[in-house]
Amino acid sequence: MVTFIDEHRSVYGVEPICRVLPIAPSTYYTHKAWEADPSRRSVRAQRDEQLHAEVRRVWMQNFQVYGAEKVYKQLNREGIGVARCTVARLMRDMGLRGAMRGRRFKVTTHAAEGVERPLDLVNRDFAASRPNQLWVWT
Repeated sequence: MVTFIDEHRSVYGVEPICRVLPIAPSTYYTHKAWEADPSRRSVRAQRDEQLHAEVRRVWMQNFQVYGAEKVYKQLNREGIGVARCTVARLMRDMGLRGAMRGRRFKVTTHAAEGVERPLDLVNRDFAASRPNQLWVWT
């Protein structure tokens, strides 16, 4: 939204655009102040910016297979004190994921179009009151 306002502010002005869009003018001016002077950002935002590079570095050094838990442990081994939930949040924001164990479900059969299928002679009622009453064959 800030980019949109920047592109159109010379024609319409900031306040009229903000009246139409769901954004307060103070929010726009705060973002512009952060762009001009990054030290005005919150401590968390400043630390996140530093940690982004470290998290990406550890993830890349380990062949892009480390998840949040292993990245967290590696950063703490290197003396960079950070919480596991912070690493998980940063990795999620950056779109980084670790390797997942196991296989994903794979469909191995595909029903061919136009092939005649057997009729449902039991009307989907598979309950039998005695043995050998109902036989199903595929």
